[in-house]
Amino acid sequence: MLDPWGSSNPVEDEDYERIKREFGIEDINESLRQKLLKNRFFRRKIIFGHRDLGLVFKAIEDNQPWAVMSGIKPSGPYHLGTSTTALEIVEFQKMGGKVYYGVADIESWEDNGIPYDEAEPNAIDNVADILAFGLDPSPDKTYIWRQSKEPIVKDICFKVSRLVTQNMLNAIYGEKTFGLYLAALIQVGDIVLPQVREGPQPTVVPVGIDQDPHIRLTRDLTRRYYKKFFLPGATYHYLLAGIDGSDKMAKRNPNSSFTFNETLDSIEKKVKGALTGGRKNKKEQQELGGEPQKCMIYKILMYHFEENDDVLADEFERCVKGDLLCGEHKAQCVEKVLKFIKNHQEKKEKLIDKARELLKID
Repeated sequence: MLDPWGSSNPVEDEDYERIKREFGIEDINESLRQKLLKNRFFRRKIIFGHRDLGLVFKAIEDNQPWAVMSGIKPSGPYHLGTSTTALEIVEFQKMGGKVYYGVADIESWEDNGIPYDEAEPNAIDNVADILAFGLDPSPDKTYIWRQSKEPIVKDICFKVSRLVTQNMLNAIYGEKTFGLYLAALIQVGDIVLPQVREGPQPTVVPVGIDQDPHIRLTRDLTRRYYKKFFLPGATYHYLLAGIDGSDKMAKRNPNSSFTFNETLDSIEKKVKGALTGGRKNKKEQQELGGEPQKCMIYKILMYHFEENDDVLADEFERCVKGDLLCGEHKAQCVEKVLKFIKNHQEKKEKLIDKARELLKID
């Protein structure tokens, strides 16, 4: 069972095909991928599946509005895992979608025990991050809200809740505290909000596969309550494992990731300690070749820090042939990561006031 709040039970590589079959997630076929080559997450096959993405393309072809919705739980700073979704949102905005970005402070309270007022600094910090990633905050292109301050999402939660039973929630999420069930219904409000505000339109929600329970719940309740609305769609990306070789990036394991707020020295140390696909020693590496598909250095670059596909392809091939050694590759990765982070932190600092304004926080 997928647990959207879980810090354990990671999704293994062999689980993805089973999950797609079990829950009806469609593959990103080559025909669809060709339409999305400008988006590196599709081009590099990081996004592997979808629900109703074809409705977005029809809206684009017909010059009709469509939305991309996602959000962030303000329980801490952005790290490599959470930034994947943020970067996908920016890519969808470039395709013409209006961004709806919810700050999940109600979920942060229920899951992490962080009061709304204490979540505000994280919320400001998180929104400044996505602005630094390139999100255009113009009112006609973006709407940002906090769950605790947005009456629409609470109203939707109450309206659809009459269709929800305990058995239904247990089947989707397993045994959880009732507060997390309520947070899930608030997320239904988040996802349906674009159509309540702007009228029926296709909506795509970029998520990791672990968040699919929220998508399934929302689609079911939209089908039954908002019968004139489009069923919210989704795209699914592969989850990034911990860079230290652990199964999952987790706050309890600080070496499994790095945040976009960390010092450059701290980030450099973590990248240098990242798991690679190298062999036991140089001789064996040159004879047998490396295993880049297991290498977190390669994945860090592929997901976030290398814009040039040809460079990635060359590094993959040289690794497999044993021509690219781990020390050399790590040094290249450290240089690219630190350059990006330094530039990002400088841009972000200038956007804090804008983030505060968008969130209506004095």
